[in-house]
Amino acid sequence: MSSNHSFLKGVGVALVTPFNKSTNQIDWVSLSLLLEHVIAGGVDYLVIMGTTGETPTINSKEKHELLHFVYEKVNNRKPIVVGVTGYATSSVIDEFKVLPLHDAQAILTATPYYNKPSQEGLLQHFTKLSEHAPKPLILYNVPGRTGRNLNVATIAQLANDCKNIIAIKEASGDMHQSMFLVKECPSNFRILSGDDNLAIAQIAIGFQGVISVVANVFPQVFGTLIHHALHNRFDEARKLHIDLLACYDLLFVENNPAGIKAFLHEQKIIKDNYLRLPLTCLQEKYIDNIRTYLEKYKHLK
Repeated sequence: MSSNHSFLKGVGVALVTPFNKSTNQIDWVSLSLLLEHVIAGGVDYLVIMGTTGETPTINSKEKHELLHFVYEKVNNRKPIVVGVTGYATSSVIDEFKVLPLHDAQAILTATPYYNKPSQEGLLQHFTKLSEHAPKPLILYNVPGRTGRNLNVATIAQLANDCKNIIAIKEASGDMHQSMFLVKECPSNFRILSGDDNLAIAQIAIGFQGVISVVANVFPQVFGTLIHHALHNRFDEARKLHIDLLACYDLLFVENNPAGIKAFLHEQKIIKDNYLRLPLTCLQEKYIDNIRTYLEKYKHLK
């Protein structure tokens, strides 16, 4: 197994993709501001073209433009992980061949969605991807979106047998599964939380960090929380976690990334609170709750 994954500790931010409401195109100015915001806030690495980035709505040309733009703006200041997922193994491999992945440190790839493969199908899917991936792979287990859980036994087999699979983003929300992941996977395999609200508890049982949504808007405070937890300073981490509890709920009250885009717009980090269909922005009553939260927790950065 590759050991070139030391950067996968702490906070990776699952970046949103800002869109211009009037044109429905990527808002490059807002994206640039967001990149500077999270880098200045101290995130450990960036994750682009994930679910939070509305990647299913982004076409091939835009993906190329987005990658080149982020590489140029980041300019090696932070490691970059790129999301590449699909429900046909061959189509994911084709994307590996055509996407500009030269400046990425790793690829995040979720379990195939909609067609709900068996555990054997998932094992063969990820094994095949590992053989063709030009960069190390981070598995992404998010059964609430994909309709299929990646079981501990399957993950452990992939972690042990596929040298190019170096980590997992675990977003099942299942603490029992999380504990067995730590027990069954090799020690040099990175286990990362995909649930901001569970990250502190998962770090307590052995996770090495989180790929976060909330870090888009509060990179400094959430990064501090996570690094306190990683250094066993749980009293300090808990205080920040309590402050963020209501925020976690507001982020996912309707869908992701509607919640985080509303937060970013209210904080004037992105220009438009706008999502591409079929996603829509939060109802006004929830945006009012976000404004109330931001007024109460003005100290959060």
